[in-house]
Amino acid sequence: MVKSKILSSAEERYCYAQDAANLRNEPNLPDAVVFVETIEEVQSIVKYANSHKIPIISRGAGTNMVGACTCTQGGIVLNFSRMNKIVDFNTENMTMKVQPGVILDDIKKLAESKGLFYPPDPSSYKVSTIGGSIAQSSGGAKTFKYGTTKDYILSLTVVLADGTLMKLGSGTVKDAVGYHLNQLIIGSEGTLAIVVEAELKLIPLPDCSILVSAYFDTIESAIMGVNDIIKNRIFPSTIDFMDKNAINSVEQFYPCGLQTDKSCMLLIEVDGFKKFAEFESGMIQDILKVSGASYINVAEDETAKENIWTARRSSFAATAKLGLDVVSDDVIVPRNALLRMINGCIDICNKFNLKLCLVGHIGDGNLHPQIALNLENDEEFKSYMSAKSEIYKLALSLGGTISSEHGVGIEKLSYIEQTVGAEVLEQMKRIKLLFDPNNILNPGKIFNL
Repeated sequence: MVKSKILSSAEERYCYAQDAANLRNEPNLPDAVVFVETIEEVQSIVKYANSHKIPIISRGAGTNMVGACTCTQGGIVLNFSRMNKIVDFNTENMTMKVQPGVILDDIKKLAESKGLFYPPDPSSYKVSTIGGSIAQSSGGAKTFKYGTTKDYILSLTVVLADGTLMKLGSGTVKDAVGYHLNQLIIGSEGTLAIVVEAELKLIPLPDCSILVSAYFDTIESAIMGVNDIIKNRIFPSTIDFMDKNAINSVEQFYPCGLQTDKSCMLLIEVDGFKKFAEFESGMIQDILKVSGASYINVAEDETAKENIWTARRSSFAATAKLGLDVVSDDVIVPRNALLRMINGCIDICNKFNLKLCLVGHIGDGNLHPQIALNLENDEEFKSYMSAKSEIYKLALSLGGTISSEHGVGIEKLSYIEQTVGAEVLEQMKRIKLLFDPNNILNPGKIFNL
């Protein structure tokens, strides 16, 4: 391995000991960071690591929120930023073959230049990589209509823990042969295999999109508006939510004319052929007025839409202005339990005197409680951990789960048994050991062996 591809100083390794998760404890440093450029290099390093039982941590842009890229046991970080090539783009088949280090925004832009569309859009899509997106099974605002990463993976080429190279999936839209092992890898957080190439499914790019921003004086009326839209058989690409605290913090951080006196807002985007999108937008506005919207704004041009979406995606950074640290959680419940989950999050954070900004993709029941605090303050940290536990307990009691798109990592590891059950967890561990007998692939994530 060329020396220029390896980082070994303490200062360099420290930069790769953390990811976007705000963690309280001092991180463990990796033993080395290697910038891999070829599949053969990945295989060679993994074979060496497996024979010496050295942990391997795969890393994209490090934007995950659960500590999935941290080095709990040291080891070698494989940095995939140089494996960033688009290997093949087939417009006839509507597929794209990419290396794991390709930025999601680059995939989207190239697809759109040919009238095609890759829908998954996590808030960090302008910097996050497809490899990380596959590892965490990321979603985003357009999940309600288009689904998540798992719905756009046709095949994966992976390196197993012993260095074996394997292709999973046929690359065709339909595949009914045997177990779908590629789907098992998606969301496994680098614990089962290392993705070195992915073949993506693309779809036709919608002709246009229209973004409706609707403000409400009560959360109840906003939820009623969402339900009424769906009852009227309208299927927006996005139904997002921001509560009053989120609106105010974003407007201070990124002034763009949000209505800060309102209790909450919905961001509802419709797409398709222009005439149809206009018709649906008009229907949505009528429905929301009846449901109690007190102010509605419609954005049709790209600049106006991007301005609003930038504001929404800035909510995590804006919440950071309310405290020394900010943690973003990720729970999901059935849509008929949304109001109880939203009010529950607010009540729980009020109970523990925590500053909460609540956003989410409520079309699919997904909420992101963003909590500002000082993680080094023992009392605040204790309150946060208690609130976190109660939020998870509430989500589970309402038929939901503790993560919809962030993953488990180390942050939710201690809650996984109560979420999936002891029997299911035992089967997960058996699968892990089948793929990775020496437990070298991102050990200490999702669960401990």
